[in-house]
Amino acid sequence: MTQGWFSRPVPVSVGIAGSIRHISNAQQAVELLTGQWRDAGSAQHGSALRACRRAMSGDLPADAAMDAFVGAAREAHVLVE
Repeated sequence: MTQGWFSRPVPVSVGIAGSIRHISNAQQAVELLTGQWRDAGSAQHGSALRACRRAMSGDLPADAAMDAFVGAAREAHVLVE
């Protein structure tokens, strides 16, 4: 199993204080998506989780998973743009 490194880090705001965390790979994204995610259970969330897991197993390019993660982060209003 691979970590599925993204071509660029994805900055997201996490926690109550809104600390910025730079997500660099699919493994980090899965950890965040399965933790305290604001819109857990949404279609975008599920799609990102599946894509990141597939990237970790090598079935999907890491940047495709990154795009799905960015969409979920945008939907959850945690993406720092």
